[in-house]
Parts: sequence; C-alpha cells; structure tokens
Amino acid sequence: MKDKIFNGFEIVQDLIKLRWVPEILKSIDQGHERYSDILNSIPYMSHTELNRKLAILTDKRVINRVVEDSNISYTLLNFGEDLVHIFNHLENLEERYFQSS
Repeated sequence: MKDKIFNGFEIVQDLIKLRWVPEILKSIDQGHERYSDILNSIPYMSHTELNRKLAILTDKRVINRVVEDSNISYTLLNFGEDLVHIFNHLENLEERYFQSS
C-alpha cells in the first residue's frame, strides 16, 4: 500500500512541475475546451508545447479528448478536476502567506 501511495504522489508531483500544465487545466476548467480557445487563453504558449502537453495529459488520464463531427474538444476527467483543486489551493496559499502587504 505504501508503494501505491508513493507512486501516486510521484505522478501528481511530475504533473504539477511540468510547465504549462496548471495553466492548461485551469483554462479547460474555465470553459476553454477547444484547442484554439485553450491556446488563446494562455499568453506565450506555442502550438508545439500545447500539443505536447495535451498528449501527456490525455495519456495520464487527466483530460479526455472528445471528437464529435470532426470537432475536437478537451474535458477534465476526475483526476484533472482534483489537480485544478490543488492548483487553486496553492494559489490561495500564495495569496495568504506570500503576497507583500
């Protein structure tokens, strides 16, 4: 059981430290489900980087890639929703303890 918990922590830690992952997940959470909407909501992010990260997040079952009538969209899976919750909590901690007065 201890190894399973440690492996789960490693997976979460690996995803959290990847550049752009928090921004992508928060963008999807805010309703930007189409590729172009996600890209346009994140300043300075390249097409190549977004493609890479969406592939990783899909592979890790954080997001779901939905194809409907040749339209592609992305939705958060439960794991993705939990990660967004973690990111929001970390932002709250930053605001609470590290913002200059």
